This record gives sequence, C-alpha cells and structure tokens, in this order.
Amino acid sequence: MITRRATFSASHRYWLPELDAATNLERFGPCSIAPGHGHNYELVVAMGGDLDADGMVLNLSDVKHAIRREVTGQLDFRYLNEVWPEFDLSTPAGCLPTTEALVRAIWTRLAPHLPLMGLRLYETANLWADVIGDTMEAFLSIRTHFAAAHRLARPELSQPENEAIYGKCARPHGHGHNYLLDVTVRGSIDPRTGMVCDLAELQALVQDLVVEPFDHTFLNKDVAHFAACVPTAENIALHIADLLAAPIAATGARLHKVRLQESPNNAAEVFAETAQLGMLPRGLEVLAAV
Repeated sequence: MITRRATFSASHRYWLPELDAATNLERFGPCSIAPGHGHNYELVVAMGGDLDADGMVLNLSDVKHAIRREVTGQLDFRYLNEVWPEFDLSTPAGCLPTTEALVRAIWTRLAPHLPLMGLRLYETANLWADVIGDTMEAFLSIRTHFAAAHRLARPELSQPENEAIYGKCARPHGHGHNYLLDVTVRGSIDPRTGMVCDLAELQALVQDLVVEPFDHTFLNKDVAHFAACVPTAENIALHIADLLAAPIAATGARLHKVRLQESPNNAAEVFAETAQLGMLPRGLEVLAAV
C-alpha cells in the first residue's frame, strides 16, 4: 500500500435554492453567506497492489498526473458549486459540496485510473472526511481540544503501590494535559445536503457534552464519573464514547471512533463499532495512520 498527498484551494457555499434566506442561514450558518468561503484542501490517496519488477506498487509520476488531471487540475482555484455536475443545485440530483460529498465525487473520478483503497479529504486541520468505496457512506471527523488535570491512582492502594503502577502520574497533587479530541462518525451522505449529519449539531454535541464539562477541571474531583474510575487516557476516551454514542445516533449518524491524544507520545482510541472492526476495509486502516 502507498499513499499520495495533493492539495488544492477552492471555495464553496452552502445554500439550497428550495429554502428561503432565513432557513438557509438557520440551517447552514455563516457557510450560507454569499459569495461563499474558501479552504486549502489536502487530499490523501491510499492505493494498493503488488510490487512490480521496478520495486514499486505504482509509478508515482503516473499517480501524480492522474490526480492532477482528474481532480486538482479541475478544482484548484474554482468555485465548487459550479465545477462538477454533482454540485449543480438547479437539478434534483445536485447536492452541496460538503467535505464528505466532495471526497465521494473525487473517488468516482479516480477509481477508473488508480487502485484505490481509501481517500481522505481535509477541509481544515479540524475537519476531514474519509471514503473507502463508491458508496453513499462516508466517515466524518472533527477535532477539538480541552485542558484538564488528573491523578492516576487507585484509592485502595498505598502511595508506593500506586507509584509502582502509574509512576509520576500518581503524585498526590496531579498534573495536567492539553488534550486533543477527534470524534469520527459514520453514515450515508444525504443526496441533497451532502452531509453525513448536521455538522453544527455534531460540533455542539461534542462541545456541550465533553469540552464544556471537562475543560479546565481536575477530572478526579470535578467529573463525577472519575470519582470511582481512574482517569487514564483510555478511560477518558471510553467515557467520552459512552457520552456521545446515543446523542450522535439521534442525528442520523453513528459514532465510529473516539481518539484522545494526551501528549505528543500518548493517545488512546476507542471504537464504538467494535462488532464491525473485522469488517472494515484495509483502506480505512491506511487512512487512520496518516
């Protein structure tokens, strides 16, 4: 498996002609404001195959030219609402050029030319979408952060015993981290809005249920769950998944994964779809490593 990155700059606007101005503004917020807004997009293309006699899966020059010809050459410095027929909202089949709809459209253009395993499209460093096939389903991820302190210790153990398990993290007055939180949801792309779920609603759920109650707290004392549960990165991530699973399901999407980065060297991941882990195509595993 190999990956190739490419970039392009483009603008878009979230505006459905069948809705009035007030409804568009209510539904899409600032993204509905004319004449639109822009992003520096980053595309990651994951491909697979056998090594050839030259020691390559694919000739990267051929890969680069295919991506430029089929995608970046057509999208760079363009207004996405008008560049491809998928986003022609004057037709019933047109949808908004959201991150997830755009990466799906890119898949349909690259698949005939490259042995795709997965695509990831970053709209910003805090928002990206993955697809692993030519379906109407996608993975949408958002990133946020919070700062919190904790102490790793089991109350039934002595201080020396806790230090033997948790090291410096067991010191009595605790320590803090700037946590990075990635929340990934999975669902079908709406054929008109182009969304897996309402992005603003997803962001609000994470803010209200996790960031606001966790930020600038001493987790052991300020978050009830951790009064009886050691707040390791693993336990924090698991609790966040428990908090988010049902509310996200109510939006029409499914919580797929929570990733909590505690430090540059330490992160924990919790898959909310444990039963499906063995079913995930290898392409998503490649994208998860980028």
